[in-house]
Amino acid sequence: MTTRFPVAVDDPLRNAGWEPGRWDIRQAEQWADTLRAHVSPGGHRHAVFPAAVEVWAEFGSLHIAPTGPGRHLAPAHVHIDPLTGLHAARTFNDLGRALGTQICPIGTEGEYGGTDALLVIDAQRRVYSLDPTGDWYVGADFDSALSALLMGLVPAKLSAGAPPSPRTAPDDTAVHATAHATETAPHPADGAPHPTDDTAPAPEPGPDSGSGSGSGDEAGTATGGTWATGDDTRAPDSARNFPEGLTPARTE
Repeated sequence: MTTRFPVAVDDPLRNAGWEPGRWDIRQAEQWADTLRAHVSPGGHRHAVFPAAVEVWAEFGSLHIAPTGPGRHLAPAHVHIDPLTGLHAARTFNDLGRALGTQICPIGTEGEYGGTDALLVIDAQRRVYSLDPTGDWYVGADFDSALSALLMGLVPAKLSAGAPPSPRTAPDDTAVHATAHATETAPHPADGAPHPTDDTAPAPEPGPDSGSGSGSGDEAGTATGGTWATGDDTRAPDSARNFPEGLTPARTE
């Protein structure tokens, strides 16, 4: 029995077919070639880097279903397949510019088997979840992000703007955050096109729009400046392992 993951994560992984040493580099290379070859209508391309390829090789094609209740909210089902984000190249480019890094897709997550959000990773191995309401910071690496999703840890939100005053963070395990889009919307219903699909209508970007996670390859604008956590009723008073310069949102 591996000690790499807690039981609530190790069991779903093994049920999905994962085991220590799993490594399908051939499939990972095929995905890398497909992503590199894709060009959006606006000329945007995908970034491919080692942190993403390693996740694909070890966890690629797995459908990981939680086996227990979530700690704070419903645990998410996770599917590792980067091609689910093939048509969101501009969205990833915009988010990467806002964060000062590169972004690459790794799969999807959603409650009860849904595909409510795209999962992405940056060149520093940090993992994010992009859904119609914004861009969420999930964990400092894939292992911690997967644990947060399968264990239903409470999210904390990121928004574009000046960082809040520093606060001392207690030992809390919440690991979600998001960059606010100009307009928020609920998760799309089953069968509805994902907002990052090239075929979805492009919303009009506002003057203070975020990275555009609710947009397709041809929608959204990058936001400059610093990123800070915004107030959210679901957010904890603090969270650990945020990207440099980010601090947890405060819940009133």
